[in-house]
Amino acid sequence: MSSTVSENTNDRLGAAPFVIAGLSFIPLIGVLFGVIAVLWGLFTKKNGGKKLAIIGAAGICFTFAIYGTLFYVGFVQRGGIYDDLRQKQAQASINSLVPAIEFYRKEYGSYPESLEVLQSALPKESFVTVYDPASMLPHKTNYFYYERADAEHYYLRGVGLDGVLFTDDDTVPQVPTSGNLGLLTERQPRK
Repeated sequence: MSSTVSENTNDRLGAAPFVIAGLSFIPLIGVLFGVIAVLWGLFTKKNGGKKLAIIGAAGICFTFAIYGTLFYVGFVQRGGIYDDLRQKQAQASINSLVPAIEFYRKEYGSYPESLEVLQSALPKESFVTVYDPASMLPHKTNYFYYERADAEHYYLRGVGLDGVLFTDDDTVPQVPTSGNLGLLTERQPRK
């Protein structure tokens, strides 16, 4: 009788594989432990392998659920605290973009044709960005709205959450309007 009990305990997985499977619930780095647990569970001939693989897979799913939720709340969901943060970041970014545009004019004699042209002229270590963080959508790069009105003036604004230009929710640069600044904040009638 005692020989059959010892044979059954030798056919079971010990505690170590289940500790590794439990570590799979640590966000991000737990994926590695989860993969190890799943593979160990699938390739072992001992009892408990299926349970070990399920626990490891659940840990991996937990990490994907956590990071998927964070991505959704941070980049996709509208109407929460992150909208306000994106709006503040957009305001700071667009405010720093005006001096860069004006410097481009002093350097090259005219305003840039587009923000892409301006971006290529900026130093690689520049903190100036031409992207509107308030209108970020997954897999889509949104530049601030920029248009040269004429040789001496340009429009610059963030489109805002409604996606429509020249409405109340647009992000407009808040910079001192002194000297010969070419920034136009309101749409001028076409001549």
